Formats: sequence, C-alpha cells, structure tokens
Amino acid sequence: MERHIEFERLHNFRDLGGYRTADGRAVAWGRLYRADSLGKLAGDDWERFLGLGVRTVIDLRYPWEIDAKGRIPEVGRFAYANLSIEHRPYDQAEIDPALDPWRYLADRFAEVAEDGVEEIRQAIELIADGPGPAVFHCTSGKDRTGLVAALVLTLLGVSEEQILADFALTELATARLADDWRAAHPDRTLNWPAYGRAPAEIMELVLADLTARHGSVRAYLTDRVGITDATTTRLRTRLLSA
Repeated sequence: MERHIEFERLHNFRDLGGYRTADGRAVAWGRLYRADSLGKLAGDDWERFLGLGVRTVIDLRYPWEIDAKGRIPEVGRFAYANLSIEHRPYDQAEIDPALDPWRYLADRFAEVAEDGVEEIRQAIELIADGPGPAVFHCTSGKDRTGLVAALVLTLLGVSEEQILADFALTELATARLADDWRAAHPDRTLNWPAYGRAPAEIMELVLADLTARHGSVRAYLTDRVGITDATTTRLRTRLLSA
C-alpha cells in the first residue's frame, strides 16, 4: 500500500494505515489520512483527492489562516469541522536560531496539549464517529497534525517507536515546505534554519513531557482530554483491521 500519496501542490499527505498495534492488529489502509493544507487542492490534485473517498475533513488551523489561505474546495461535500487546537500563535520563521529548536517546539506542543483539550477531544471523537474515510490537516501537516496523529495512534495501541517514525516522515517534505514559505513571503527572510523540520526527537520530548505531567500519554487522553473508553472502542473498531 502507499503511505505517501503524491500531489502536485500538497507535500505531506499520508495514509496512517499499516502501523501495528500491541494486540497484533494493524491500522487499516485508506481509512485515516493526515495532510498539509487542503486549501491548496485544485485541478488534478482535487480529482485525485476525491478518488480517495474522504467524507470527513478536520481542519486544525486558526480561522484567520483559513480566511487567508482558503479551506477545502466544495466544503459542503464533507462532514467538515474547523477545530483550532493551537491557541497561542507564533511565527516559526522568526524563531531565534540560537535556541534549542527541538526543545522550543516541544514546549509549543505542550501549550497546544493543554490549551486545546476541547478541540483535541472533538477531533478524536469526529474521527471515531464521523463518516469515513477521514483526513485531518493544518498548514504544513507537521506540528498540529503531528500531535493529533500521535494521540490517535496512541489510542489505537501503536508503539511509541512507530509514532516517532510517523512524525519524522515530514522530514521528506521539509525542503518543499520551506520553498512554499519563501514563495509566499518574497519580502521576508527565513531566519530559522530548522523551519519545516520534524525529527523524531521533537515528538519523543512531547510524549515524555505528557508522561511526566500526567503519568502516561493515555492518562492525559482520558483524564485531561476526556476521551472515554467507549470513544476508544469506536475508534479502534473504525480504524483497525480485523
């Protein structure tokens, strides 16, 4: 099966199928996707996307990002939700190059994990209960999307090793994401050399932080986010192969 689905204008569209779970099952292919901004879909890209049969779209961006860059075309075709999980915006292009980049980003993830619990819960419940297949996305498909992917895979029983590997696959899109930023901001300088990077170390720090704060990532999901056993069961029923 194909994990990376090639588009001309999207750089980070991936199928979350194939990851093995602790009970010997696997995430089914073609049921859940993660992506960069679907507002870029047009032409042949749009036709290829429609061919995937996606029925639920979760847009994790700020409303002002959607106003500036657009949402998925023909939004009425889908069960669509804008769930902005990040509440404290920051400009990655302007991060101080002298900072430890992975610790800095992990701290931003920690803010999202605490500020965005309501939206995170709604996103996971929609993946569990909305019509499928489903896709969730932000702008680059890296940070906000990466966090939701890690949390969903945790609930499915996927190992941390595989979760870290999935997060790091964005590294294959880094150069194109940086090129897109430069094309969109010809009057600015990209000051942060780690822009678009997604090494596994970032997510390793994020999961360790959640464990230190809440006892485990799963405890964070149940006790802080409010994911019930019933929701987890529905999620696993929908997304795991027999």
